[in-house]
Amino acid sequence: MQRTDIIILGAGLTGLTCAHYLAKKNRDFLIVDKQNRPGGVIGTVSENGFIYETGPNTGVISHPEVANLFDDLKTDISCELADKISEKRYILMNGKLETLPSGLIGGITTRLFSWKDKFRLLGEPFRNPGTDPDENLAHLVKRRMGKSFLDYAVDPFVLGIYAGDPAQLVPKYALPKLYNLEQEYGSFIGGAIKKKRRKKDLEAKKATRKIFSVKGGLSRFTEALQQSAGAEKCLFDLQQITIAKCNNGYLLKGSVVKGDAIEILAKQVVSTVGAYALRNLFPFFNSKHLNKIESLHYTRVIEVAVGFKKWLGRPLDAFGALIPHCEKRDILGIMFMSSLFEGRAPEKGALMTIFIGGVRRQELCELDDKGIKKLVERELKDLLELHEFNPDLFRIMRHSNAIPQYCADSKMRYESIDALQNEFPNLVLAGNIRNGIGMADRIKQGKMIADGL
Repeated sequence: MQRTDIIILGAGLTGLTCAHYLAKKNRDFLIVDKQNRPGGVIGTVSENGFIYETGPNTGVISHPEVANLFDDLKTDISCELADKISEKRYILMNGKLETLPSGLIGGITTRLFSWKDKFRLLGEPFRNPGTDPDENLAHLVKRRMGKSFLDYAVDPFVLGIYAGDPAQLVPKYALPKLYNLEQEYGSFIGGAIKKKRRKKDLEAKKATRKIFSVKGGLSRFTEALQQSAGAEKCLFDLQQITIAKCNNGYLLKGSVVKGDAIEILAKQVVSTVGAYALRNLFPFFNSKHLNKIESLHYTRVIEVAVGFKKWLGRPLDAFGALIPHCEKRDILGIMFMSSLFEGRAPEKGALMTIFIGGVRRQELCELDDKGIKKLVERELKDLLELHEFNPDLFRIMRHSNAIPQYCADSKMRYESIDALQNEFPNLVLAGNIRNGIGMADRIKQGKMIADGL
């Protein structure tokens, strides 16, 4: 029997960030995880001259908490900002890659949007804000901007983040900053202009919106967080974990790989696991609330790292290529990783990450490895002007619970999370079941939890 003040379930980015800040407060805690390493879905592999990720590839400095955390860890790791080339993004239209416009002139001259919607955009600042908090993203964008903006700007953007369907995602939960632009300012365009003009304090200025990774790969990030929290505070390879409510708090039971039983008594518990794992972890939870949390759908995604020691295709002079669903292709998008960060591929070579599947193409996740390789070869030859497909690196990562979809059931899920936390004091239900799915969201949430304990 071990005793501690706080148990953190999950050594992913949320749990490790929380542990980092608890350690700064000299709090007593333990992190437990069924995996044999820190990082959760984050993983980096160095192989054959390439450095590739097996989970998330990049993050965005969208909250000041990200900059502050990197400042805390600056003696151990180096935050690596994406090359300026990342500001350019390709969108596939009628089989050709078009540059996504970033300014007024580009927005007028681009082929991506119809003239009808370009003229319609002039009236966007004067349209009334929506009144339905559960309005889906597709309806919102068509209402304010038009179908071509949905098809060739918002849809590929959503595929790149959620691998989701704009007709199912609810902006209030999935894209709250976009939702609040309309609700607070009455307009996307007017709100963006007003926010840009508004004076920011020093803390807010840290949220630069720049794309980041870590020199050497994102695993360096989570490893540094583990060391900061205290390696002795982490228990890995713990299986058959269950939590029981008791008079003195909560009792965790589990077993290590060799079969030895472990019991930990704690005053508080922080869960950062997915919705699909809660029922087995917390058998004392009310099924009525669990059912609403478990309704959170996690889409399957296949991630493929492809590397060439000598690149002979078109220049990879952008963040990557996004593929709108209406183009009816078999991939969601491509990230040009070697163009974003140094040392990811040999000189004159290329490393890219291809994404397959998502909410609307789940059948592709049933393909075997041979089928996936044929699919990738066909798409890359066509899109990136490759005459021969002889990669020096080809690695397939299958994610069965890849990305949670914040849809119309989100309100009920949030209410059930609140109800369980109110019913069971000193219990925090966190992770990607609420508050966003990005790396910055996980960091912000981990810091917020630590501040409240």
